[in-house]
Amino acid sequence: MRNVKLIIEYDGTNYHGWQKQKNAKTVQDTIESAIKGLTGEKAELTGASRTDFGVHALGQVANFKTDSNIPGDRFSYALNRILPDDIVIIESQEVSPDFHARFKSKGKKYRYLIYNSRFPSAILRNRAFHVSYKLDFESMKKAASYFLGTHDFSSFRASGSSVKTSVRTMTDVLLERDDKIIKFEISGDGFLYNMVRIMVGTLVDVGMGRINADDIPKIIESKNRKSAGRTAPAEGLYLVEVYY
Repeated sequence: MRNVKLIIEYDGTNYHGWQKQKNAKTVQDTIESAIKGLTGEKAELTGASRTDFGVHALGQVANFKTDSNIPGDRFSYALNRILPDDIVIIESQEVSPDFHARFKSKGKKYRYLIYNSRFPSAILRNRAFHVSYKLDFESMKKAASYFLGTHDFSSFRASGSSVKTSVRTMTDVLLERDDKIIKFEISGDGFLYNMVRIMVGTLVDVGMGRINADDIPKIIESKNRKSAGRTAPAEGLYLVEVYY
């Protein structure tokens, strides 16, 4: 069988996350249904990241096996004719039989948007975290810098995770502001359950003066979820890129 890789952009607002579930619409089962409609095959789609309900993607990666004779680079065109407007295959290609979107991944990049304004945005209501309080951006920027490097990020992990280790390496961290939009971007070799959302919630608490920026190393060292800040909502989170 041939192995086809997809790079996918989607608005997660109307989906119960990536992974298929009983009695719930997800991104995975929507694309699998489109593949079946196109090829007649019941494909098993493997995604690099199991994004949660409401989380978006600019560069989710997935792969599936097929006996179809459709050229790998034409799957994007064919599937986009079938898929709903909030899911787009931005690239498709045939890859080696051993390529696995999740197990071959060497890292990911996430983006989180905060809309910092007195009133919410009608346009960004499902695409950014609205914070009405004035935020100390410089303190948030200082706090974010402490996430760089290799640490045990247990303090930034939600319950329900069964990973063997909470140690992860963050290679790039960016926090920038453009008027009312604060953008947080972080790249690393892996992320724990809700890790980016807890990081952002903690940065917002720093910006509001509830947590001191210089306390971030202590919070990391504590390995205690209760010492970190809130969990930011899903709608501001985007999977930007998967590294191989």
